[in-house]
Amino acid sequence: MEIKSNKIDAANATIEATVPKEVVDANIEKIAKELQKTASVQGFRKGKVPVSIVKKQYGEKLVQDAEAEALREVLSKGLEDLSISNDELIGEPNISKFEKSDDKIEVAVKVAMRPIIELGDYASMVKDFKKPVVKDKDVDVRIKSIAESQAPLEDIKRNRKMKDGDTAVIDFEGSVDGEIFEGGTAENFELLLGSGQFIPGFEEQLIGVKRDEEIVVKVTFPQEYQSKALAGKEAEFKVKVNGIKVKGDVEINDDLAKTILQGKEDATVDELQKQIKTQMESEELGKLYNDELKPALLESFVSEFKFDLPEFVVEQEIDMALNKSAQSMSEDEIKELRESEEKLNKLRDTFRDDAQKSVRATFIIDALAIEQNIKVEEQEVMQTIYYEAMQIGQDPKAAYDQYKDAGYLPAIQMSIVEDKVLSGLLNSKIKEA
Repeated sequence: MEIKSNKIDAANATIEATVPKEVVDANIEKIAKELQKTASVQGFRKGKVPVSIVKKQYGEKLVQDAEAEALREVLSKGLEDLSISNDELIGEPNISKFEKSDDKIEVAVKVAMRPIIELGDYASMVKDFKKPVVKDKDVDVRIKSIAESQAPLEDIKRNRKMKDGDTAVIDFEGSVDGEIFEGGTAENFELLLGSGQFIPGFEEQLIGVKRDEEIVVKVTFPQEYQSKALAGKEAEFKVKVNGIKVKGDVEINDDLAKTILQGKEDATVDELQKQIKTQMESEELGKLYNDELKPALLESFVSEFKFDLPEFVVEQEIDMALNKSAQSMSEDEIKELRESEEKLNKLRDTFRDDAQKSVRATFIIDALAIEQNIKVEEQEVMQTIYYEAMQIGQDPKAAYDQYKDAGYLPAIQMSIVEDKVLSGLLNSKIKEA
């Protein structure tokens, strides 16, 4: 076989070969003889089936296996010539050319290698920064807000007009075109005005209404409303105000601290303030990390570290960006791209720069994680998904299964690794304000 190997750069190589028909024929003969030992053909004893019968029985499958064997030999010899071990490869080899003729097969294979990244003194690239400071007055505002959320609702004595922030106790009956619809009726329903709980425009029309008054509220259901039968329809609600409630006063004292700091029977207001301040500082630090420091640090790494990128990984990233963009395209725009390779390639090139940056960032994070011995197992990914699902009231197992079936677990795992790598670097640079 004639094999020509070419290392394009540190991350990409091509292997071209001409496979003579004689090589494929020899492989067919070898594989057929192996099959002869186990082939079961009626009229012949096991192990005594003639090779010619084996060839006839397995036919095209035998040819395909012989060609695959020749390809493996091409790849193995090409990698040997390039001094590339299998451990260095990333992804599957890509057969970019496979042309058969009567006497030979012309084949070309693209292979990619994991980039070699010289990290150097990467820690020196992380700049010192001051820890966010939370003022005592902001802590007091947070505690007051928590206290108000703990306060019970109380009926107001004076029959005044309702305002934003009041809780209206109402009976209502909704209809569309004069017909009462399912789920549009309730009695003594407590509605916090300004909460946005009801259809847009409903709560606003209760502002200024007093106890024992009746009004007709007219609204239009949103086009994207969950019930298709009501979506976009105009509706009328007969509403009677039975009562008006407001939040009662709650004193900020040690008893409130014990209520908020569950399990601490000796909790005090001072301890509550310390806990809330610590929590708020953690929130501010997390916001600073996610909004500013992490993106800036990763961008500096991407700019600083220069290395060759596996071509097929960049192309995959471009594919994902293109597919995402296509979701907002019209059918005519998609059709136009399908019919014009030039326009499609031009559009793909608009994503190339961002794709290269994204791929570069991924390999940098991977290299830093290896350097710092940071690993994230599937169990941790599961725990993360479970926790976030419970936070928003979803079924944790259903959420995990959904991510798993969609093939998102590796991306989530990489996201957790990235967070650990960058947070670890930043944590070492925090200075007290």
